[in-house]
Amino acid sequence: MTETSSIIRTDPPLAADETTTLRAFLTFQRDTLRMKTEGLTGEQLNQTLAPSEMTLGGMLKHLALVEHWWFACIFLGQEYAEPWASIDWEDDADWDWHSASEDSPEELRALLDREVATSDAIVDQVSDLGTLSTRKSRTGETFSLRWILVHMIEEYSRHNGHADLLRESIDGSTGE
Repeated sequence: MTETSSIIRTDPPLAADETTTLRAFLTFQRDTLRMKTEGLTGEQLNQTLAPSEMTLGGMLKHLALVEHWWFACIFLGQEYAEPWASIDWEDDADWDWHSASEDSPEELRALLDREVATSDAIVDQVSDLGTLSTRKSRTGETFSLRWILVHMIEEYSRHNGHADLLRESIDGSTGE
């Protein structure tokens, strides 16, 4: 992460309504990942930190999938869209992580940005965070949009911790 990052992160508001607060925290975490992967080459995005096989490129693709899964598939009840629909997930349950090395940094960032924009558009259409998902959990329960937003904040936060370690091992860059 450079001193002159092109990513502008905005701190979440200290006093706002629930929807604004949750969305601002999610946006902050999304932008944190963008900062941690900014300026890296494809080779750098594919570097691992032993003993893990995790890469920053894989993380970008994985989080694009997670965005699609939770907002389009779970909340709206849609089936996978491409590039996810034609994947044999039983053959490789971690395809999102493994296949990222075949994509350029620009393709990975664009994929994440498209999925984030789609997720945001879905949330924009819902006025009540208590609105329940169309698709049910394995136990037959539905998820509220509130739960999904909090889960996404957790998902990004956890992976941003991984991203800290990976980025520092690549070029020494550290950050929040």
